[in-house]
Amino acid sequence: MPKQRVASLIASATEIVCALGCEDRLVGRSHECDFPPSVKRLPVCTAPKFADGTSYEIDQRVKAILQEGLSVYRVDGAMLRELRPDVIVTQSHCEVCAVSERDVEEAVCSWLDSRPRIVSLAPNQLQDVWAGFHETADALQLTERGQALVTRLQERMAQIARNAADLPRPTVAYIEWIEPLMAGGNWMPELIAMAGGVNLFGAAGEHSSWMTWEELRSADPEVIFVAPCGFDITRTRQEMPALVTRPGWNELRAVREGRVYLADGNQYFNRPGPRLVESLEILAEVLHPSVLLRPNLGRGEGEESRCGHQGTGWQWL
Repeated sequence: MPKQRVASLIASATEIVCALGCEDRLVGRSHECDFPPSVKRLPVCTAPKFADGTSYEIDQRVKAILQEGLSVYRVDGAMLRELRPDVIVTQSHCEVCAVSERDVEEAVCSWLDSRPRIVSLAPNQLQDVWAGFHETADALQLTERGQALVTRLQERMAQIARNAADLPRPTVAYIEWIEPLMAGGNWMPELIAMAGGVNLFGAAGEHSSWMTWEELRSADPEVIFVAPCGFDITRTRQEMPALVTRPGWNELRAVREGRVYLADGNQYFNRPGPRLVESLEILAEVLHPSVLLRPNLGRGEGEESRCGHQGTGWQWL
């Protein structure tokens, strides 16, 4: 029986496929699929429609494109047809984060000889993330392996939650975009609660929400955690002047007490794949460093080392 051919057009799904032991089935990837590093050898089937810019510039360009009813990304239909995938994994969660199901449907609608199975993931909250693991495993005809993988990851998360259950719970402002300010939603409030924190902005199961500087100042969180979607630590640090030059920044409790943290929001946190477990470990480490320290977690591509010890996926500001 010929080996199944898989094209993954979302980075989290690529990690899921590899975690299931099926990297050898991958024949194509998105421009954002970069982990494990070995997948970079694969042909790229997508591209963004605009070049990079500041947080504000990216926000304005994305809004303009979406207002016209267009997609933020291009799908290389000719490349997909040449690769002849049996399965294409994409997402219907967010038009901004990655190639959407609509983009893929339009790219393959003219195929006459074969029609690949399209698996569209929709990780709105943590239980949906696990559902995406199961959907991907089912498409790869590895249902039992998928269940075993999910069970292992859930057990690791549950242990962290148990460790943090009786500890003091600091208030946390999780910032997913710097300019304009956006709070993390979806699965992030759940992870913050499991790590032993009290989430102040954003709701579980709902898309990330805009917030004002005045709201952040009024809440005066004990911890500020900055992990913009798509940015590594170096890029996040470059964007921080838009936040730290705000009037009253230095008066915030988290700033006064040295509890402002920058994290790799590209490799962790905003990528709903297997490394959400490492994301939870990072959160637990910054919220309760003396009790839940997890040294030498996996580090993102091009990521800096934090003060103290290396490779945890976050830094102090």
